[in-house]
Amino acid sequence: MEEKNTQEEKVDKVTEATKAPEAKKFPPRKSGNFRKGGKKKMSEKPKDDFDQRVLDLARVTRVMAGGKRMKFRATMVIGDKKGKVGIGIAKGADVSAAIQKAVAKARKKLIEVPIIEGTVAHEVRISDHSAKIMIRPARSGSGIKAGGVMRVVLELAGIRDVVAKILGTNNKVNNAKATIKALNSFVPQAVAASKASNKNPLKPIKANKEIQKDKESK
Repeated sequence: MEEKNTQEEKVDKVTEATKAPEAKKFPPRKSGNFRKGGKKKMSEKPKDDFDQRVLDLARVTRVMAGGKRMKFRATMVIGDKKGKVGIGIAKGADVSAAIQKAVAKARKKLIEVPIIEGTVAHEVRISDHSAKIMIRPARSGSGIKAGGVMRVVLELAGIRDVVAKILGTNNKVNNAKATIKALNSFVPQAVAASKASNKNPLKPIKANKEIQKDKESK
């Protein structure tokens, strides 16, 4: 009898060991705690204040010992439309690499443009090798009267009213460099004087009807 009891106990232990484990019970999920796809929200990157434009994109080759090596050259202009603008030129194995390098160079060469009432302080004429340009202030509401790469640079600089003209070569890179040089060549004394005159403007001239009323009242 004792042997049968021990055998029965062994059988019970084997059956208990072979039983499948019971599934764990979890509390029900609350609605609205998860999104579709189960993806976590990524941390948002800080927005860049600078706008960027492609001025020129060219394919260049270099003759090496084993043959020709081809690359891409990108000319980029960046600006915040609040007085800061810069230009960068770089080469890369592909277009995206060239653009990234050019933007990085443009960030290192930013200049501050003195903008007074949406226009420039005074007239500037620059002759940089074959590039010759002219920039002149304009009345408010006249807009940007310029063409080619000069218009792009002036827009990204934040100038609203200006008259500009390309007088020399039509090379985009040279004209863009000359425009940046012109925007960086304003005379500080003239800029300060124009700012002071805007702070203390002259009294507006009376119209003819107001003059007649003054005479009648006298």
